[in-house]
Amino acid sequence: MKKFDKERVLLAAAGPVIALAVAFVLSAIVLIASGKNPVEPFALMLEQAGFSDIQVLIINQASLYYIAALAVAIGFRMNLFNIGVDGQYQLGAFMAAVVGAHANLPAFLQVPLLLLTAVLTGAFWSGIAGVLKVTRGVSEVVATIMLNAIATSLIVYMWKPDVFGVKVGNNSTTGEMHESGWIPGIDMGAAGEIYGLVILAALLGIGYWVVLNRTRFGFDLRASGASESAAAASGVDPKRMVLTAMLISGGLAGLAGLPILMGDTHTYSLNFPTGVGFLGIGIALLGRNSPVGIAFASLLWAWLDKASPELDYHGFDKEIAVIMQGLIVLSVVVSYEAVREWGLRRQQRRVGAELAAGHVLGATDNSKKEVAGR
Repeated sequence: MKKFDKERVLLAAAGPVIALAVAFVLSAIVLIASGKNPVEPFALMLEQAGFSDIQVLIINQASLYYIAALAVAIGFRMNLFNIGVDGQYQLGAFMAAVVGAHANLPAFLQVPLLLLTAVLTGAFWSGIAGVLKVTRGVSEVVATIMLNAIATSLIVYMWKPDVFGVKVGNNSTTGEMHESGWIPGIDMGAAGEIYGLVILAALLGIGYWVVLNRTRFGFDLRASGASESAAAASGVDPKRMVLTAMLISGGLAGLAGLPILMGDTHTYSLNFPTGVGFLGIGIALLGRNSPVGIAFASLLWAWLDKASPELDYHGFDKEIAVIMQGLIVLSVVVSYEAVREWGLRRQQRRVGAELAAGHVLGATDNSKKEVAGR
């Protein structure tokens, strides 16, 4: 059993390692094809990771990615592809910004209000796709893609000055939030401040692990994702689990923008980060839906984002980081399938060997009995 567990751990770790190695090699090939040094860009970005101000930027950015990836991972564990995390993230942050600009309660009430607003907004938006799936059989992929587009249009509409918008020059904003809704950061001196809600991201990761691995609900969710028919036979309502998983996923997605909203920008504007939900998909894949794996993947993605601007000053295109992110996603899908097939073949060979050994042992025992009978 211990040997089997060790092999399973090694197989689980092999996928990300292979994916990263392949992505680095393919990125190097792209650089060579463009007549550039294939090693120097990576060396420059690694050098940036040693600067304290870049480290703060990486941690702050990773907190957004981490929460978004957890939202995606919840869906994956239920065998659902919530591709609408980006729309849920944007709407959650937008509505929290609107409430923060119009409500002015004491901090001990204002902060929970903003968190609740973001959670309920994200859950409501993902819940639409969940309801469509369990009642009409609509694919959550199609539904959430359409809801992403609707979310973007809805935000543009609510940005109008006669709705919730506040014009600041050529920028559309929701107006500055009241200070009671600001979350103080962790002062790192000259390096800057780490967002205070980085702690929330860490707590969400711990909660994610505890719920999935130490509660009946988590077992039901994983069982439903593995086999709906088997889960139904054990008394679990698959439709209820689908809707619950979509609501939780959307609620987490709604929180993804709050570290930067409540810790830095204090308003939702045209400069607010976009695409975080889509990046969360690749990060969840690379992290294999594990809270620890997702943490490392989030830091890797944030490093590629924050270290790549330095490339512009050395004659390289910073877009190499974007290329690498895309290659990582492609490599993850291919390598995981290859590792799965390899693991399956090893398991089949092991079972075959055990059966053969059992057959030989049984034949030996029969021979001994025959000799004794004589």
